[in-house]
Amino acid sequence: MALVTDKKESLKIFEKVAADNMSVGIFCTASHWNTEAILIAAQRIAEKYGYDNVPVVVASTFTYQHMPQAKRFLYCQDPVAGIISNLRHLDALTNGKYAPYKNVTVLPHLDHADPFRDHWALTVGSQYFSSVMFDAQCYEYEKNLEMTTDYIKYFGKDVLVEGIIEMLNVENGATARHIDNYCEKAVEYVGKTGIDFLVADLGTEQQTSAVGGAKYNKKRARQLTEALGKKMLVLHGTSSLTEDQTKGLAEDGVIRVNMWTRIAREAGQFAAHNLVNRMDKIDAGDFNSAEANAYINDNISKAADIMFEMMELFGYGNWKG
Repeated sequence: MALVTDKKESLKIFEKVAADNMSVGIFCTASHWNTEAILIAAQRIAEKYGYDNVPVVVASTFTYQHMPQAKRFLYCQDPVAGIISNLRHLDALTNGKYAPYKNVTVLPHLDHADPFRDHWALTVGSQYFSSVMFDAQCYEYEKNLEMTTDYIKYFGKDVLVEGIIEMLNVENGATARHIDNYCEKAVEYVGKTGIDFLVADLGTEQQTSAVGGAKYNKKRARQLTEALGKKMLVLHGTSSLTEDQTKGLAEDGVIRVNMWTRIAREAGQFAAHNLVNRMDKIDAGDFNSAEANAYINDNISKAADIMFEMMELFGYGNWKG
């Protein structure tokens, strides 16, 4: 397929997702090899179920203080060049006669974009994305509401927008700041801002070092979905959940599931262990053992395996396209 950045086309995909009782994976990336791993996982889903197209959201932060992924694509650490290079990479891999992942529909996403620090990405750069997370969580509720509403006024006609009203937990970083009458505030926030998706605090922890260290708040997810009247929740911190906690998210109204930390960590561990096991050959000067391709390919294969498993848990087997 190709990259989808048109808002109307993106909305149609998510309408189908909601109807098919599945959640779309928002898989973050900070490297070209991790990007390909996402496509490998989605292509495997397509081949397993005989799909012509499989939707997946490929996301990166810009200068997010806890993990500036766009800066990590390239040695020069230029976030603009990083984002653009990754999008061109995605286009080459999914679109055209020679594309190896033709059955994957990519919806590019800008994650955790601060209204001021990431101004370029949210304004000029918005043309490159299907969706953006307008991340005003660190501001007081009224200021958040004002800024998010203003952003959607000027850019909401062209790009899907995720909004957030509560500070989320980040391991060794931010601590969640809870709002009283959360469901009531969420309904007000969605109604006044016009956001397309709500990043909800459902008990998870971002950038966690361990799986199973958080408890997913299913009750809150269902209460929010009922109050909002439609499936529009986004879950962050999925790396902190066990597989059992991750099953059936779509039934709770979670339509987008954001994940990166566990994938990057475990893929890196797998590749590093294999590298250590090659040390004798590396020290002996064996080219294929020493050259970076072996480490990168090990990383890709493990990351793709994890994401394929997660897509199964997200309900991709229900996709009717």
